[in-house]
Amino acid sequence: FHQQVFVNMTFVKLQKSKAYFKRYQVKFRRRREGKTDYRQRKRLCCQAKNKYQSPKYRLVVRFTNKQVICQIAYSLIDGDRILTSASSNELPRYGLSVGLKNYAAAYCTGLLCARRLLQKVGLDDVYEGNDEVDGNVVSTTIGKTTYYVDEVDEDKRPFRALLDVGVKTTSTGCRIFGALKGAADGGLDIPHSEKRFPGYDRDSKEYDADMHRERIFGGHVGEYMEYLEEEDNTKYQQQFASYLEEDIEADGLEELYESVHEKIREDPSASEKKAFSPDKSFKRTAKLTLEERKARVQAKKDAKNAELEAEDDE
Repeated sequence: FHQQVFVNMTFVKLQKSKAYFKRYQVKFRRRREGKTDYRQRKRLCCQAKNKYQSPKYRLVVRFTNKQVICQIAYSLIDGDRILTSASSNELPRYGLSVGLKNYAAAYCTGLLCARRLLQKVGLDDVYEGNDEVDGNVVSTTIGKTTYYVDEVDEDKRPFRALLDVGVKTTSTGCRIFGALKGAADGGLDIPHSEKRFPGYDRDSKEYDADMHRERIFGGHVGEYMEYLEEEDNTKYQQQFASYLEEDIEADGLEELYESVHEKIREDPSASEKKAFSPDKSFKRTAKLTLEERKARVQAKKDAKNAELEAEDDE
């Protein structure tokens, strides 16, 4: 007697078949690493054919754990070329040695990069940029073209660069736009609007330029310094220790940044490279040969055997 057993089997669809894997294409390495947005890069690098291989320049802004880096780059078939670069690590030369990656430092770095580039290409006297920092967007329209500078010279047009943010989120008030504003005030022609600057309200569609100006001169840092000093002095001493070492107070931040801007405009050239001298005092221990390693192991064995024999005698 055989009893029939009925088992309900669920239908499972084969999601990834052999055909899927045969047609699968691996993404670019820098896409897999999450370092490059190729959709963005294509639009920043591709030049119109009627421009006859004239490069499309990008203002590349990147933030590390300790500094801001601004570069003017253009792409070739075998990779990018850097026309000029500036880092907030250079700002101690101009009198700013603390807070090297905040909004105000990003502005200073963008300004330094712009003035250095214009000096290199011989446009620093023609396009001096915006000396009076007020937070407003400066633009001039000639025909159908809008240039983001005060005045356009008849003989030489301004140096145009496009902002390259990488994979950073472009939220309102982001420090990237501090570097953008610094480069624009430095005399570069960078297409932008006030919609991502600090002080812009998306709901009312109004822009408070004074709030942006305050951020450029470190007003938000000064406010927090004053608040922390009153509320929690121990935390203030800890968090702003480097400021206190340099005798920088909340009231003097605006004057400090104004002096930094002036010094950058006076001499934006890069400092001379120092010759690298390695530390030759350090000596790496030599690698043991096979015989030496065997002898070392045998010595450990002999020592252990002697120790065990001594215990047995006791």
